[in-house]
Amino acid sequence: MTLNSDFKSDLKKEQLLTKLIDKIYASKLKHYSFERVKDLNEQYKGVDVVFKHKSKICSYFIDEKAQLDYINEDLPTFAFELSYLKNTIEKKGWLFDEKKKTDFYALITAIFLDDGEFTSCKITLVNRKKLLKKLDELNFKKTDLQNYRSVYNHGKIVLDQLNQKKEGYLFLSSKNKIEEPLNLILRLDWLLETKIAKRLI
Repeated sequence: MTLNSDFKSDLKKEQLLTKLIDKIYASKLKHYSFERVKDLNEQYKGVDVVFKHKSKICSYFIDEKAQLDYINEDLPTFAFELSYLKNTIEKKGWLFDEKKKTDFYALITAIFLDDGEFTSCKITLVNRKKLLKKLDELNFKKTDLQNYRSVYNHGKIVLDQLNQKKEGYLFLSSKNKIEEPLNLILRLDWLLETKIAKRLI
């Protein structure tokens, strides 16, 4: 099977970025070792890397999410997938998917490229349980997702539960993406301030 150029390009970007991320993990994870997961079934369950404590018997499943569409940009927000369409049928996105084993999202942002090499990035670790708990406290109902698609066509959707400038909002991409994802756009500063996340670098 011949891969299209975009797929090849994206795959190469991911491979190069992984090298940089692994260097950061090696230098910043003082009490943990890490192991990349090669099993595709585990990856589909939201596990790209496993952090293992060096002295305690505990480990954490990490799902890496990188802003590879925004190279050489430092965005203040990150998109969390709530739902998407597959053959016109709405499917649950990775944030609310109970089948995912993810403990933490490693958000890779501010990815900078120079002369074909990734030189730096930011990594924000988001505690998935804390994020879901916070959304529940804000009365953010999963069952409302279908309603957003029926009411809105494309673009930003302001929520009563979140301050759109300081915390976040929804965004429905029905015109520029095939899967028409509905994303929860959250500000990284808000995630850090509420202790839902911490910055690794």
